[in-house]
Amino acid sequence: MYTIFAILIIICCVLLVLVVLVQNPKGGGLSSTFGGGGSQMMGVKKTTDFLEKATWTLAISLISLSLLSNFAIPRENIEDSESIMQEQIDQSLVPQQVPNLPELNPTDKQ
Repeated sequence: MYTIFAILIIICCVLLVLVVLVQNPKGGGLSSTFGGGGSQMMGVKKTTDFLEKATWTLAISLISLSLLSNFAIPRENIEDSESIMQEQIDQSLVPQQVPNLPELNPTDKQ
């Protein structure tokens, strides 16, 4: 299930990038290609509206898919992996056995 969400998120991202790149904030982009300014009655305005609606729709769907994918993350083996990690930590904290070294008594001065 998580794989499906990941694929949908990638597709949504690519489409969002393409739609944003088609737009031009100064009125140049795809909308000005189809006519000269405001001389057409329906052409340029409809293209701009479509691109704006597509941008908002893709952005909202990207956010929704990102939030929904959180619930699809597999979590069945979390307790097992935590216990294995805890055992490794406990073993690393146990000091290694140091060979017995002879102790120097204060009376054994040479």
